[in-house]
Amino acid sequence: MISIQSYVRRGNHVLRRWAVDPRIHGAARAAGHLLAGFCLSAASLGNSLMPLALGFVCTCSGWLAVLAALGGCAGYLLFWGSAGYQALVWLAVGVSVALLMGDRLLTRQTPLLMPAVAALIVACSGVLFQWLKMDASPVAIYLLRVGTAAGTGWLFQEVRKGRNPILEWLTYGVGILALAQIVPIPYLGLGFVGAGILAVSGAFPAAALAGLALDLSQVTQIPMTAVMTLSYFTRLLPRKNPILLRLAPGFLYTALMALWGKFDLMPLPGLLLGGIIGGFLPASGKAVHRQGETGAAQVRLEMASGVLAQTQQLLLEVPIVPVDESALVARAAERACGSCPCRKSCKDTKRIAQLPGLILHKPLLSVEEIPINCRKSGRFLAELHRSQEQLRSIRADRERQREYRAAVIQQYQFLSEYLQELADQLPRHRSGRGICYTPQIRVYGNRPEQDNGDRFTRFAGTAARYYVLLCDGMGTGLGAVQEGKTAASILRRLLSAGYPAEHALRSLNSLCALRERAGAVTVDLAELQLDSGEAALYKWGAAPSYLVSKTGAERIGTAGPPPGLSVTDCVESCYRVSLRRGQTLFLVSDGVGEEEALRCCVSGADLPPGELAARLLTGSQLGGEDDATVVTVRLDAAGI
Repeated sequence: MISIQSYVRRGNHVLRRWAVDPRIHGAARAAGHLLAGFCLSAASLGNSLMPLALGFVCTCSGWLAVLAALGGCAGYLLFWGSAGYQALVWLAVGVSVALLMGDRLLTRQTPLLMPAVAALIVACSGVLFQWLKMDASPVAIYLLRVGTAAGTGWLFQEVRKGRNPILEWLTYGVGILALAQIVPIPYLGLGFVGAGILAVSGAFPAAALAGLALDLSQVTQIPMTAVMTLSYFTRLLPRKNPILLRLAPGFLYTALMALWGKFDLMPLPGLLLGGIIGGFLPASGKAVHRQGETGAAQVRLEMASGVLAQTQQLLLEVPIVPVDESALVARAAERACGSCPCRKSCKDTKRIAQLPGLILHKPLLSVEEIPINCRKSGRFLAELHRSQEQLRSIRADRERQREYRAAVIQQYQFLSEYLQELADQLPRHRSGRGICYTPQIRVYGNRPEQDNGDRFTRFAGTAARYYVLLCDGMGTGLGAVQEGKTAASILRRLLSAGYPAEHALRSLNSLCALRERAGAVTVDLAELQLDSGEAALYKWGAAPSYLVSKTGAERIGTAGPPPGLSVTDCVESCYRVSLRRGQTLFLVSDGVGEEEALRCCVSGADLPPGELAARLLTGSQLGGEDDATVVTVRLDAAGI
């Protein structure tokens, strides 16, 4: 019977494989650009359509620009009807310019070129439609459209380059302005939902700009800027009630509606829903004042993170070139017919060379399966078999390249997130709970340390983290010792620097895969939180561990595949345990038999940890000659 945990683990594996799959990234980006163009077309100022979608299209290139333009065209026709014909002209010219100039050196060296082009498109089309008497917009609206095209073109272009809090706040405001006009079901405007989220979990400028965007879109007569700013200020109450914070946008809107004397219930459901959603999201703090050397270091870290993220994105955009199977068939026909004695009188030479590449997919190709009657079919069949071998080799090589590229993409992602986290933490002054527990760790082995492939190490991490690491080099002897030592050294350096445990383990997995050392080592990693007494146990191919207390013993984890088998199929597992009440965690290598270990732990739960570890090692010596190591981990209250 398959347990729920197995289903969850299988689902996690699928999601992780998708996370580094370039095809999934490409499909998500395509859908995102299509949806962005559609939503931006709904933006309105003074009850007139605005060229926000054009500004977005002019910052794209290639097929992404085409998808954004298609989404914008559908949106303008849906939201504006015949009034959106002028916008179709904007997008048609804009996507043409984006395809011609979107990714050229000139546009990269001249960052204001594409925003100026967007403004020029709107200005020229406005004059043309005024002359044709197809648009009667006043001059103020005409100038507003020109400025909006240039401004949004610049904004989206800068946002693509990297993270910047001010640009993010402006982007949120533009997004709310676009969503304000989209009401998929009655009394649920997406703009109000987004504004409620920003009021509860966003920064103050983002909340204020969201309210301003709702006021400019004229979807309600109640001053939404006041509602959003007051909703944000509820976070400053001395006693914060989570329920009150989540419902604050709806309550404050109702209060201002009563004070204003005008009743409009349409925004209320969206504000309540957005506040509830925002309550489950991490709240954004104030803008960090970057001053002195700390501020300069933070900026450099963010720039480096942005460069790595951009590099990762460029690698994800590299297209997968298909194998030209028809060329392999044509090459086989050329080799077979080139030395055939019947080549001068044969009338089927061209037909043989034009056979489809699907013929190479048949695993046991025979003469009867060749659709053309060749007089020297044996010669051609031999060449087809040779082309099949070449196709298999090319596919295997492509698969290795895909794994290598996925490993590189993964490392760029990890480094980018790590540097961004360092930049976010740099100006903070944390006042945590402090160290409340002291780790008590003992290690027992059946061989001297220099001859033992089970490499044990313990070290402190960042904040209140403490790590216990057991790397089991597969087999025995010098090779196992070297593999265990290398893996332990890499993980220790990464974790000591503050690298997240998941990223460190997957980096080791990528390294094993690139070195073609699959199965060379297994990893057992315990991350102890010395401030809370909690522990996270990460296992990758390692034997089960055991949590022993006075009331009994519990087996944690199951033996799984070792790291290095695949870059995309990550199969590490994580288990959360508590060591606050005197429990002892036993980490064992695969030299200790599972059934024997569980019996020892259950029968000896009341024994001291050292004596129980000795029993486990005695059982391992009876079972075989493999390296066996037992590590006991306890937490004692600090100061005791």
